[in-house]
Amino acid sequence: MQWLTGALVSLATSRLVSAQDGNTTAPFPNSTYSNATSSDPAAAGFTGPAFSPPFYPSPWGSGAGDWASAYERARAFVGQLTLLEKVNLTTGVGWQSERCVGQTGAIPRLGFRSLCLQDSPLGLRGTDYNSAFPAGVNVAATWDRGMAYARGQAMGQEHRGKGVDIQLGPVAGPLGRAPASGRNWEGFSPDPALTGVLMAQTIQGIQQAGVIACAKHFIVNEQEHFRQAPEAQGHGYNITDSLSSNVDDVTMHETYLWPFADAVRAGVGSIMCSYNQINNSYGCENSQTLNYLLKGELDFQGFVMSDWQAQHSGVGSALAGMDMSMPGDTLFDTGKSYWGANLTVAILNGTIPEWRLDDMAVRIIAAWYYVGRDQSQVPINFDSWTLDTFGNQHYYAEEGYTLINEHVDVRAEHSTLIRQIGSASTVLLKNNNSALPLTGRERFTALFGNDAGGNQYGPNGCPDRGCDNGTLAMAWGSGTANFPYLVTPETAIQNEVLRNNGVIQSITDNFAGTQIQSLASQASVAIVFVNADSGEAFITVDGNEGDRNNLTFWQGGDVLIQNVSALCNNTIVVMHTVGPVLLGNYSENPNITAILWAGLPGEQSGNSIVDILYGRVNPGAKLPFTLGASREDYGADLLYIPNNGTDAPQQPFTEGNFIDYRAFDKAGITPVYEFGFGLSYTTFSYSNLRVNRLNVSAYTPTTGLTSAAPVLGNSTNDTAQYQLPSNFSAIPFYIYPYLNGTNDLEEAANASDYGLPGSSYIPAGSQDGSPQPRLAASGAPGGNPELYDVLYQVEATITNTGSVAGDEVAQLYISLGGPYDPKLVLRGFQRLSIQPNSSTTFHVDITRRDISNWDTSAQNWAVSSAPKVVYVGSSSRTLPLSATLS
Repeated sequence: MQWLTGALVSLATSRLVSAQDGNTTAPFPNSTYSNATSSDPAAAGFTGPAFSPPFYPSPWGSGAGDWASAYERARAFVGQLTLLEKVNLTTGVGWQSERCVGQTGAIPRLGFRSLCLQDSPLGLRGTDYNSAFPAGVNVAATWDRGMAYARGQAMGQEHRGKGVDIQLGPVAGPLGRAPASGRNWEGFSPDPALTGVLMAQTIQGIQQAGVIACAKHFIVNEQEHFRQAPEAQGHGYNITDSLSSNVDDVTMHETYLWPFADAVRAGVGSIMCSYNQINNSYGCENSQTLNYLLKGELDFQGFVMSDWQAQHSGVGSALAGMDMSMPGDTLFDTGKSYWGANLTVAILNGTIPEWRLDDMAVRIIAAWYYVGRDQSQVPINFDSWTLDTFGNQHYYAEEGYTLINEHVDVRAEHSTLIRQIGSASTVLLKNNNSALPLTGRERFTALFGNDAGGNQYGPNGCPDRGCDNGTLAMAWGSGTANFPYLVTPETAIQNEVLRNNGVIQSITDNFAGTQIQSLASQASVAIVFVNADSGEAFITVDGNEGDRNNLTFWQGGDVLIQNVSALCNNTIVVMHTVGPVLLGNYSENPNITAILWAGLPGEQSGNSIVDILYGRVNPGAKLPFTLGASREDYGADLLYIPNNGTDAPQQPFTEGNFIDYRAFDKAGITPVYEFGFGLSYTTFSYSNLRVNRLNVSAYTPTTGLTSAAPVLGNSTNDTAQYQLPSNFSAIPFYIYPYLNGTNDLEEAANASDYGLPGSSYIPAGSQDGSPQPRLAASGAPGGNPELYDVLYQVEATITNTGSVAGDEVAQLYISLGGPYDPKLVLRGFQRLSIQPNSSTTFHVDITRRDISNWDTSAQNWAVSSAPKVVYVGSSSRTLPLSATLS
């Protein structure tokens, strides 16, 4: 169901007119700074009230692209199912009712066990004998397709080894609209092209291992505050509905939908709809985003699952395109469900057509076949709720005592890859007078900072990493994994120095002022470790409700840097942060000779940074975001205080496409370190740009009609057949598809609004299974296949002009030339390994999509007549080569 909300209502307190409590620079009541509003009137004027237009019916899967075989097998399988079995397949059994964080019902008659869904985007959550991989933001800093794929494949192998069917990752929502957003680190980069490429590679790696990937959170899920009304109420906010991200059509397509199109084109098996509202319609019942954009325009062939407790209706979510309810209950551990028995009722009374349920089931089973789960599935051998070997299979109900954890070691040799990604993602930002690499023979090495050492409670001492104790190798929330161990920087550097019989001492208390001053004055090299953490809103750390309150270092990190660098003129700063931080004057301070961003490198953290510090690995990483001088420089920010009374907070994205480096470029702001920047222990030059235009036919919009919705079942309306079997012992709080002990559908539904006229809640056209017009921008998974025609081939020569081998990430940007376009947009990149005094060729294919804009009138992509210029260089601000695209 779609609805309209009123205009923004500012709070009465006058001191909140221009800023928000605790975040005095964050704008209010909107979250875009006044000087950062998009030049596009469609975005700038999108201030509310916002409305999400309805689109029905929900498109049925066709087996498009390379899904044909999977669909043929899935339809044959679903054709055998009863109504109850199809409902069981689409509905979770309830929070903590089985051993995975999410589990569907089983189909025992056909030997089909329940599907196991498990976090997270960087490894297995809540288990043991698993690896703790670097976060997505670190993968983005590598700018390396191969590493993204290898990490995805390794994570998929570990999930497969534990019996997981669906890995809940990777992430493109949040994309990173605002740098303080709590879960940006789970994804890759605020640039949609960089995120899209690495997301696609991650998906292909996971699914090559025989596990279904889940791209999330769809869509414009860009902050933690107010994502769920009950959670916000727990934090003391009086709101009744979740925040609405209000986004215009152009911004949606050119920024936020872009990486999801890459995910769909890569064949992702599932997509998770998000908690937030989009233009005042909840993400899991938004027919515009699910039916029109995802299943219609992008021709997504997999299934849509809800985020946990993100479902807000039964009939509405089904008709709007959701295919799987997770974890199945309306709220955790209630035993009540919008689907389950209610979905059975809705099919029997005709509210939801059976072809829609068939499509849900086919999409789920098709994804299962598509990745080869029929060949790679192993029994579930872990439990999400305890690491005990024996316990209750049904944790919340306290029933079914049995072996629940087999403690299967799935790590293989993944530590080597983790260490490689950790070093390959460490960005060298400053290196005055070749302060790095170190030799290991420095006279006196001193380490400073809580972030250098370990958590006093152990690496897993805080549930879901919900604290900032010791070195930061992973942020907090559901997107985490248990560490098998954590190599701290203190341990790794000490081992390095002692191998050379050196002197090394450490202080890991940031506030031990007297001791810090004494040690810093003795050191020939001082290495200061600082961090900044964030995470998911169900955990609050140091007053940060998931989102960061500011962009400064945590635990007095700035004072620590200042105190050490005042007494040691060879101070090296290492930052473990979830994203951008404010660096003050550190880039110009002569006593700070080197600065490195190491992100969230996972279990091999210390070894990875040692490889860089001591020159075993030449840094080749580049920033996947911009480091600015102030919070305001980023243009877009978070909403920390409700701005619509008790109704849904409203967040207009009036900055449009101008986020991160695009905002800096638009405002003419010089960053401290720009997007794409990173130094090496060698140097590179760029030359000989060549552009080859290919002879490609004109773009053809997709036309015609779909087939009719396949009907694979014709269930009887005899309600007696849908009762709980008489010899069946029901587990408390478990979600079943059976009617609730009555043959009366109204009584079985147990809903006060049962029997309302269909016109009051069934959207027009939502039950229509006849052939439907195909969208012009559709045609194959990822959109119209002609969008991916290569129009130009660009090459340049990159030369290593230094004395050591190194990696250079060459980058290609395009000026689209329109009056409302960003100055530059990233469209291609390659990480190249080059020997000293040698050259190699940088190559990028430019597709039609790369030079197109979204045409809101035609509802299609179009190449404008504005001049297009291609730029090649080492960062978004260092682009020595350029050429006009003829």
